[in-house]
Amino acid sequence: MRMGLTRLLAALIFLVPVLAHAGSSSDQETKAAVENVLRTQQAAWNRNDLEAFMAGYWNSPQLTFFSDVHETSGWQGALARYRTRYQGEGKEMGKLEFAELRIEPLGPDAAFVRGAWHLTLSDGKTPHGIFRLVFRRFSDGWKIVHDHTSAAE
Repeated sequence: MRMGLTRLLAALIFLVPVLAHAGSSSDQETKAAVENVLRTQQAAWNRNDLEAFMAGYWNSPQLTFFSDVHETSGWQGALARYRTRYQGEGKEMGKLEFAELRIEPLGPDAAFVRGAWHLTLSDGKTPHGIFRLVFRRFSDGWKIVHDHTSAAE
């Protein structure tokens, strides 16, 4: 009985601030700020500016990036992966569009995002897929700290 009560109290201590925060006007500010990061990334990608695109990611070795079943660690690793995949010999970045964005604030300094990505390439191919992102607010703004992106078959 005592262990169950301890767990319940621990859960309440965690959930009460999160639930109290839900639906607040700061939620709307969080959603707008996070969407702005994504729209800025989309614009940077579409002008072939990979460095500006990467500014939306946390520049840290602790950044995690999963693409399908492959894990890349750190900001430098993610940049290298993007360069190889989209700026390597015979590769192109194409035109990127983010859609179906669902931004859920998790508190004052974190957000969870789900959405879809679509690329249009010059050869007519249209790779696409979905993503799940975790954002954190830092002193220099909102940054992606975890990215899990999947491509459609």
